Amino acid sequence: MSDGLLPIPEILRTLWPHLLALFTVSVDIAASCHAVLYKRDSRSAIGWVGFIWFVPIIGGLLYVWLGINRVQRHAKALRQPASLPRPCDGEHVLPPEAEAVRGVGERFAHLAKLVGQVTQYPLTGGNRIEILDRTTAYPQMLAAIEEARSSITLTTYIFDNDPAGQWFLEALARAVKRGVLVRVIIDDVGAKYSWPSIVRPLRRAGVPVAEFMPKLTPWALRYANLRNHRKILVVDGQLGFTGGMNIRAGHSAQCTSAEPIEDRHFRVEGPVIQQLQHTFAEDWFFCRGERLEGEPWFVPLAPVGNTLARGIPDGPDEDFDNLKTTLLAALACAASSVHIVTPYFLPDASLITALNLAAMRGVQVDIILPSVNNLRLVQWASTAAYWQVLERGCRIWLSPPPFDHGKLMVVDGAWSLIGSSNWDPRSLRLNFEFNVECYDRPLAAALDKQFREKLKTARQISLEEVDSRSLPIRLRDGIARLASPYL
Repeated sequence: MSDGLLPIPEILRTLWPHLLALFTVSVDIAASCHAVLYKRDSRSAIGWVGFIWFVPIIGGLLYVWLGINRVQRHAKALRQPASLPRPCDGEHVLPPEAEAVRGVGERFAHLAKLVGQVTQYPLTGGNRIEILDRTTAYPQMLAAIEEARSSITLTTYIFDNDPAGQWFLEALARAVKRGVLVRVIIDDVGAKYSWPSIVRPLRRAGVPVAEFMPKLTPWALRYANLRNHRKILVVDGQLGFTGGMNIRAGHSAQCTSAEPIEDRHFRVEGPVIQQLQHTFAEDWFFCRGERLEGEPWFVPLAPVGNTLARGIPDGPDEDFDNLKTTLLAALACAASSVHIVTPYFLPDASLITALNLAAMRGVQVDIILPSVNNLRLVQWASTAAYWQVLERGCRIWLSPPPFDHGKLMVVDGAWSLIGSSNWDPRSLRLNFEFNVECYDRPLAAALDKQFREKLKTARQISLEEVDSRSLPIRLRDGIARLASPYL
């Protein structure tokens, strides 16, 4: 009883080494079983099991900390209550075997079937899709908001408190005063790209706005996980806009900006609008717990065009990697050409293999990237991976400034993918994204024409040029590539 402390029971003093050994073995067995059962890559499973047993206790605890995909688990747990019935019926829904689908190409009918199984969204006919750019996108979006009669839903990653943001704030405020039902979602990280944030002015103007997954820490915002990167605007349940544009001055030709941004957006009409609206409704339910069902959110939609289209929502809460699976399938069915435009190019091993296999089959694979990226670390990591596709025949082109933030993929002049996703792990694994696949040769031809125009000013980069970088530069780029899963 000296110093007021009770003596340790003799039994514990005798058994503690055995208890520690039992705890160590239990942790290591549990961690090893989890790795064997849930690691999809056998090499990763073997590596973790070896590490767990060669470094007792520490190996098992590190696996629990680093080896389990908490990003996906966390996202699924957060989003599970938000599930709403997906639109799957209607006279404009087309089975993959439909003559209209086969008319684009037999192999695309197989692609349509696969994407339908992955997304659980039907392919719809009777759509019309118009290509917009930085001169036309904002004027058309603002005009649609001004003409809204019943409802407006808007979700965006960045909504800056700048002249462009003020245009949208004022248009939304006027819509609210007219009695239009308005709902706005801004990603919490994206809302902080400008200060003060636009969120408070929106609320003062009476606009119902939700911040997607608010974060308490203001630092490291650009690399925060589980962000809503979708860009969707639906007016009166029948006119939609989607693509790659955020709401900020740089995206608009009508604004003077020190950093102009090239991009493309799309005006969408027809039955596929219900899929844009459904994706927003799930996000809104998750943010606010309010169900948006029936009119004025969902209205009957008549055919207005000839584009076959389907929405592809994607995120870490999905059971499948919807977008990545779609990309792999599209590359596999390519017969003549693949045209890709993306600001961030960090494909994983499976996408690199698919790109190379397409090129080795004789498909002309062209990839346009910005010569000067707005994220320097991403550009270094991307450059370190160029050789993996160049050596098998893919071609990489670097477009001059201004920075091109557009996202685009066209296969064989028939199938197009438009939307918010980039070719990087953040878009393919960590963010909530929305894209639209389109089976329409005229639309693909128009996008291919834009692609060829960009090629005129772009510079092709060769494997020899990549290999001739100095050793310090190659080391810098290689070290940056180590962080690519989280860039």
